[in-house]
Amino acid sequence: MNTHQHIAIIGGGCAGLSAAAALTERGYAVTLFEASSQLGGRARSVVVENKDLLQLLDNGQHILLGAYNATLSLLEKAGVKEDEAFLRLPLQLNMQSSAGKSVFSLKSANFLPAPLNMLAGFLFCKGLTFGERVAALKFMQHLQASNYELYTDLVLAKYLKEHKQTKNLIQMLWEPLCLAALNTPLKKASSRIFLNILRDTFSGHKKNSDLLIPKLELSKIISQPVAHYIQAKGGTIKLNHRIRSLVEVDNGFHLETKQGTLHFSHVIVATSPARTDKLLAQLPKLKASQDKTQHYQYQPIYTVYLQYTAEIKLPQVMTGLANTTSQWVFDRGELCGEKGLLAVIVSAEGAHQKLTQDALALLVAKELQQAFPQLPKPLWHKVIAEKRATFSCAPDLTRPTNRTAQSNLYLAGDYTYASYPATIEGAVRSGIYCANLITNAS
Repeated sequence: MNTHQHIAIIGGGCAGLSAAAALTERGYAVTLFEASSQLGGRARSVVVENKDLLQLLDNGQHILLGAYNATLSLLEKAGVKEDEAFLRLPLQLNMQSSAGKSVFSLKSANFLPAPLNMLAGFLFCKGLTFGERVAALKFMQHLQASNYELYTDLVLAKYLKEHKQTKNLIQMLWEPLCLAALNTPLKKASSRIFLNILRDTFSGHKKNSDLLIPKLELSKIISQPVAHYIQAKGGTIKLNHRIRSLVEVDNGFHLETKQGTLHFSHVIVATSPARTDKLLAQLPKLKASQDKTQHYQYQPIYTVYLQYTAEIKLPQVMTGLANTTSQWVFDRGELCGEKGLLAVIVSAEGAHQKLTQDALALLVAKELQQAFPQLPKPLWHKVIAEKRATFSCAPDLTRPTNRTAQSNLYLAGDYTYASYPATIEGAVRSGIYCANLITNAS
């Protein structure tokens, strides 16, 4: 390792944090710059005020998969104990109708090895006709036989129809999985990327398909412990440091902030693609990378928090809702000890975007009351809208690589990890890959 190397990482989300952790543990001098006062990017907690009380809420209800090996390895390295941070559940989907009835239920047969655990789950799931279960099994067998590979990408709605997946099967199974994994509607979603997620989830060890639902605020699970790890290894983290300009010089780069100009040998840009334009404006070699992201469309995620009286509990920690604006509801009381607090997720674009936040919260509360008649009127609500939460994961979407045409400058972020949608795992893997590029070039 060259002792004169000093690496700047711009952006303190999951990609930047993972790159910094990988480099500092290898002995590199690293400074991470974050423009805001908080690390974590989209995986962060926010303080909200309700009736003069301050409360910490996640900016969205995240779910990790057992297949997210890079993320779980990073958190373990940072001292996060999985059983304290997550509720691990064998894959199970429970869909409730607006009439308060269970309309679909799928559960992994956890006593069987993969992939038999999921094949048995499809065979004995509730809410599908026998013919639909056979169609789902044949589809899964086709995917396994083809190693989940797709040579010509196309929208997922068309691909599922070609494989004789019925409207009910799509509505109860494939659409909820697509929205949860890609945050993109079926009519726009990439089949290839969806199959990549299915491959990692349903092949290999049966624990890969487990759901890991956070029991603590995301800041306590990801950004805080990883930041402590980086600092313990000698890394520097600068919050409230927005990079004003990034200029190439003979032996590296000058980064200008409000606090002054600093010199670095290498730079990893770990911001969202929408925020790289100004940052990379003075580096003409980066134009090709930027051009790839200019046409990106983005998808929203709305999280609606509803506070009920403390004794309110749902039958399950996580329930899907069918034929409603609300898609998933989580019982935060059972998860985090936040008694009576429910979190409802509305992923991707839709008519709900035209509603005011209060109108959306009232609609969601009404849908919950229809699905769970025991629910009273909520005491308060809070809507957190990430209007550009993820890039729209369309077929054959061009994705820039981590290595760029600019020597010693790299791009990190979920959008650069081409085989995955916009996920925490994709971001973490991209950061590690950038660290490996620097290490291998040293």
